[in-house]
Amino acid sequence: MSERQDGRAPASGNHVLVVDDDAGLTRALAINLRAHGWQVTTAATGADALSAAATAHPDVVLLDLGLPDLAGLDVITGVRGWSRVPIVVLSARQLGDDKVAALDAGADDYVTKPFAMNELLARLRAAVRRAQPAEDAEPVVEAGDLRIDLARRVVSRAGQDVRLTPTEWALLEVLVRHRGRLVGRQQLLHEVWGPAYSSETNYLRVYTAQLRRKLEADPAHPRHILTHPGAGYRFEA
Repeated sequence: MSERQDGRAPASGNHVLVVDDDAGLTRALAINLRAHGWQVTTAATGADALSAAATAHPDVVLLDLGLPDLAGLDVITGVRGWSRVPIVVLSARQLGDDKVAALDAGADDYVTKPFAMNELLARLRAAVRRAQPAEDAEPVVEAGDLRIDLARRVVSRAGQDVRLTPTEWALLEVLVRHRGRLVGRQQLLHEVWGPAYSSETNYLRVYTAQLRRKLEADPAHPRHILTHPGAGYRFEA
């Protein structure tokens, strides 16, 4: 079963679910995270992770892919079936295909082991920040059968609500706020993932493909989320 690790109450109220079957690493992570003001819940199996995600309502999930019962990708898919909580993968698997598969399944970020604790903390904070609603009211943007409410963070297509992950929303929001204009790859990576991600152009490829599948009538011939090869992307209303 998942174990609630209650340290001092964080001023930010941030709560992380740590999913890893390595008891020593989990204990070390919990100690470090609590020391930095996080509330921590832990789970050692995929089944317990899915249960804890539903009952503990974390602000972010830190997930190892090598679990004893379920594949980490199955846990991502299971959570994504009902929740938009940010998921940060923490894995020893360093192949590009593993990263793309995790991102394609719905993860928001991917950290490889071994890792620096300060970088992991920064990525967790960034994931939570991307999931927070915008404070300033913005107009509703309509593009064909799409209706994008930037203030309420709601997207619908042909009158049907579209579920987006926090990172999908963050990418769409940047493009929509700059609609009609080319947004460079470096700017997108900086605004959505942070300055440490300037070389992770595969993130853009994966997430724009996901957005097109959800928002475009014909993802192979998009009308709204357009690519400028070698330069960046543009949202056309």
